[in-house]
Amino acid sequence: MKSSKVIVGNAVTDQPVKSISPTKLYPHGIAINEDIDRMLITSTVSALDLDDRGETVTVLELSTGKELSSHKLSKKPSPSGVAPVQVLFVPGAKPPTVYVTNMFGGTIWAGTWDAAKKDFNFVEAFDFNPLGSGVPLEMYFNEEGDRLYVTTASPGQFHIFDISNSLLNPELVKTLAVGNGAHHVAFSPDGRLAFVQNNLLGLPGMDDGSVTVIDVERQEVIKSMDTLKNQGYNPNSIVLLPEWHHDAGH
Repeated sequence: MKSSKVIVGNAVTDQPVKSISPTKLYPHGIAINEDIDRMLITSTVSALDLDDRGETVTVLELSTGKELSSHKLSKKPSPSGVAPVQVLFVPGAKPPTVYVTNMFGGTIWAGTWDAAKKDFNFVEAFDFNPLGSGVPLEMYFNEEGDRLYVTTASPGQFHIFDISNSLLNPELVKTLAVGNGAHHVAFSPDGRLAFVQNNLLGLPGMDDGSVTVIDVERQEVIKSMDTLKNQGYNPNSIVLLPEWHHDAGH
C-alpha cells in the first residue's frame, strides 16, 4: 500500500515480472479470475495515515495489467472513506461474483460479472452497522460453497452467512464473539474447526492477541488459545502448515 503498486511475479522462478501502478492509491486486496481475464484490486488506506482512505475497487485486464474500470463502493458522497480491504471470488459462482469488505464502511459489497459489457455490476450486499459490528476484514467459504464466513475486528466477531439462496443477499445465520481485532482465520482440512487470529495491527481496542477456536459445525466457540497473548505478543496472521491446511476458498 505504501508504494501503491501491484507486483506481478513468476511463481516458478520466484522472480518479479512487472509492476503495475493503478490510478487509485493504496492497493491491498487482490482477486484473480483467469476465465474472464480479470484482476480486481481494492483501494484501501494509506500505510502512513489511517484517515487517508480509498473507496473503490479497480478492474484490470489480467493478461496485460491494463486498467479498465473503477467502482465506488459507497452510497455516501466522496470521499466516503469506506476503505475496501478484501476482495474474493465466490467459488464456482456463475456468473463470476466477488465479495468486497469495506473496512471502515462496515459493509459487504457484491460484484457480478456482466458478460455483455465485460465488467462488473456492484451492489451493497450486507450492512454490519445496525448490528453494532465494525471493521469487517477477512472472508472465507466452506467446501460446499453455501456458507460465507466474515471477521469483524471491532468488536471481535466471527459471522456465518448462508449464501445458498442469493449471493447478493447473504443471510446472517449466527454471530460468535471472539477476541477484539478478529482478523485472519485458518480452517482444518475437514472444515470443522476455525482458528481466529485476534489482532489488527496492534490498534487500540483491536489487539486482543488470542486465537479463538470455533467448532464450525456446532457454530460455537470451544476454546481460547492465549499462549502468545499471555507473553505480551500480538499475532499478526495465522496459517496452518500444509498437513492441516484448508484454503477455504482462497
